[in-house]
Amino acid sequence: MNFDAETWRMIGIGMLQTIYMTGIASLLSYVLGLPLGVILVVTEKDGIRPMPTLNRILGFIINILRSVPFIILLILVMPVTKVLVGTKIGPTAMIPPLVFSAAPYIARMIESSLKEVDYGVIEAAKSMGARTWQIIYKVLVPEAVPSILVGAAISVTTIIGYTAMAGFVGGEGLGDIAIRYGVYRYEFPIMIVTTVLLVVIVQIVQAGGISLSKKSDKRIR
Repeated sequence: MNFDAETWRMIGIGMLQTIYMTGIASLLSYVLGLPLGVILVVTEKDGIRPMPTLNRILGFIINILRSVPFIILLILVMPVTKVLVGTKIGPTAMIPPLVFSAAPYIARMIESSLKEVDYGVIEAAKSMGARTWQIIYKVLVPEAVPSILVGAAISVTTIIGYTAMAGFVGGEGLGDIAIRYGVYRYEFPIMIVTTVLLVVIVQIVQAGGISLSKKSDKRIR
């Protein structure tokens, strides 16, 4: 196949659709995943505000959602997607399943990052009379920012991979182009180009996350 202007236009639109799905899904996933991760840490047995029952229930739900393969989740949440966005296909229709899949993963990433914070810092805040919400937003989360940013880079690159799989059910984007032309029509040059573009996007996100993490790390200033 010749790479004419129309082909490059199609690939360009596909790349913008992938960036759109990744950006919106990442933002919404963090809106849900960040507080969930904080709750997991705060309510654990040795946490700032221990609530073992809530912690177990929330952890159980998160583990169930994480265990469902994304391609299956895509199909399972189609009725919900239809209600939320009015359609089951297209980039916008892929955002709900992307969020359902990524938010639990992000919650665990946030949990892991917060647990890296030196408990002595938290104890110092407690000794000065800081309230729970003050410890969370002025001590716990700020201290974990470098680790959270590294986790964000990993999470976003995972979501990029999910957008490629969304091409199987009409999600459009680079994944859809690779599947339609590379798999069904055996036009491998297009599949190679779309794959390279996905790799480039992943590398940019990963490098950006690592760079921001280093800049925010007070230990290496």
